[in-house]
Amino acid sequence: MATRSPFSFLDGLFERVMSGPLPPAWLVHEVQHRTVLFLNHVLMQEREAMDRLARQRGRVARVQWRIFSMALQVTPAGLFDLAPAEAVADLRLEVSETSPLSLAGSALRGDKPTIRIEGDVQFAAEINWLVDHVRWDVEEDMARVIGDAPARAVASVVGRAVQALRSFVGARVSGGQAPAPAAGELPDRSPP
Repeated sequence: MATRSPFSFLDGLFERVMSGPLPPAWLVHEVQHRTVLFLNHVLMQEREAMDRLARQRGRVARVQWRIFSMALQVTPAGLFDLAPAEAVADLRLEVSETSPLSLAGSALRGDKPTIRIEGDVQFAAEINWLVDHVRWDVEEDMARVIGDAPARAVASVVGRAVQALRSFVGARVSGGQAPAPAAGELPDRSPP
């Protein structure tokens, strides 16, 4: 017997919110700019990623999910910038999954979402390489603000929480119960 997720109401809530008025253009533009800044911050940590993108300078990739769309143009420095509104996309990436909860579940399991790809094959290969090899080093960024030791401690706690959440989500998706944590994964909480 399949049980429903206790969070299934969130899908319906998201649908109701999405059917309402669209966000103002200034807000969409600002979120897109912040996204580009974040992507560039991550790319600047990986020299090879910037070199690979620099070979694709001037190309435009359009990413689409439901009604949301963002066009990114590769700069000569190997970073991203928002493409002009009239720019023709060399590569179109459309996320097929419409449910935000399913996307979040896939991300927690470490799976890539299903994406429909159209356009330049070499550009698509470079973007795929970025997705496979470039990761945000959260601990390093936190260490710049709060120091090495506290950043390491926070990253450790967050890492264990994410792993526990992945185990929980994975067990629910497969229909079983969450597996018991292995010895040493979680701290012993028994009284002294």
